[in-house]
Amino acid sequence: MKFGIIGAGIVGTALAVRLTEAGHECVGVHTRSRLSYERFRSYVNKDHFLLEELVPAVEFLFITTQDGMIRSIAETLVAKDLIVPRQVWIHCSGSLPSAVLRVQEELPVRCLSLHPLQAFASVDNALTILSGTHFGIEGEEEELGEGIVKDLGGISHSILADQKTLYHAGAVVASNYLAVLASIAVELFAEAGIQGEEALASLLPLMKGTLSNLEQVGLPQALTGPIARGDVQVVQGHLDQLPPKLIEVYKGLGLKALDLGESKRAIQGFTYPSEELNRLKSLLSAR
Repeated sequence: MKFGIIGAGIVGTALAVRLTEAGHECVGVHTRSRLSYERFRSYVNKDHFLLEELVPAVEFLFITTQDGMIRSIAETLVAKDLIVPRQVWIHCSGSLPSAVLRVQEELPVRCLSLHPLQAFASVDNALTILSGTHFGIEGEEEELGEGIVKDLGGISHSILADQKTLYHAGAVVASNYLAVLASIAVELFAEAGIQGEEALASLLPLMKGTLSNLEQVGLPQALTGPIARGDVQVVQGHLDQLPPKLIEVYKGLGLKALDLGESKRAIQGFTYPSEELNRLKSLLSAR
């Protein structure tokens, strides 16, 4: 396919590299940032084009700008009458549906969203881990999207457009909030005398071990710890000593852990003793 890129950020640049390696033709790129273009050209030696030059020359148009710009790019293309019938417009947002590109109901283009479910720190990092990355796909040409993801070395999953915000929220919880949980754990370690980088260094193997358990045995079996064991006294001790600002966070996560614990025990063929379960629910629900 002949494709063009609007927005020469990390994702756009990495996609251009890998699709070119897969045998597709990158016609060029359009970006407002000279620095972004210079970085792009260091990876893919293609010219910078005006929209009026780029859009008519491609079959597939990747709009890899920040989320807040995607709709306005589509509006600009319509306003400039840069409409190529049957052309495929693709954005890579995890939170916006592909329909955000359809700024007019009768627009004769096909709209698609391909979201890489990964945190890319740099172009080099993206190129290293893009193969094997999972993608959320939705839109009018999902089979085309699956083919593109395959060429990128990724794994595709069809998602519901009207529930895409929840898909994105799940990604945020798994990625961004993992860093937040690490921050909370470091804060608690500091209270116990293990500070800063030392605290994080000591917690990372534990976190990696949990990720390994998730990979090996999945949910809910990967849950361990006092709530999984039904150790009411340990949970009570935590609540007695936690800084007040963290109590509600602990309780909310604890209730979810208790749900997982019940599922884990059901798979194993037994349940929490009723008194133990009620005490845990009471501790974690109390205001």
